Amino acid sequence: MRVMLKFQIDCDADAAWRALHSPAVLAELYSPLIALRPMTPIPTQLEHGGDTAVEMRMWGAVGIGKQLIHTTDREVDENGVRVRILRDSGIPLTGPLASLDVWDHQMAVSPVPGRPDRTLWRDRLTVRGATAPVLWPTLWASWQLRQARITRLARTWAFDPELAPAETSTR
Repeated sequence: MRVMLKFQIDCDADAAWRALHSPAVLAELYSPLIALRPMTPIPTQLEHGGDTAVEMRMWGAVGIGKQLIHTTDREVDENGVRVRILRDSGIPLTGPLASLDVWDHQMAVSPVPGRPDRTLWRDRLTVRGATAPVLWPTLWASWQLRQARITRLARTWAFDPELAPAETSTR
């Protein structure tokens, strides 16, 4: 079963790519509903081939499971457009999602043609297992909230903010 999103955000593709690799941004996407607590040392940036384990807590209080995040990066060319893809092929370790046999989450970012200040974000979650049909509606709803959160937060991801023109002094 799949959940798929495709939308544009207000930041350049480089800023979106950095955000995809930021554990701080990951935590911000789910807060305040779900708090992510590290179970292993968390790097400042997720790296290709790296593993990170987190505990998920609803409202920061009720444990809802543990998740292994395993990231890999790749890049493809789609009609002359650079598309960068981060794949989380980790797996839920405990909690309701641990009943799934497959957890494959891929996020792709690419510049919007003619709009270097905007990014096309594609998000695809594939899950399989006996409980997938039961869990899918909740995952689908969570991904809609995730899109809204990404859209709101993307404006803050710029690496180098625009500088206001220097005011001229009239002394």
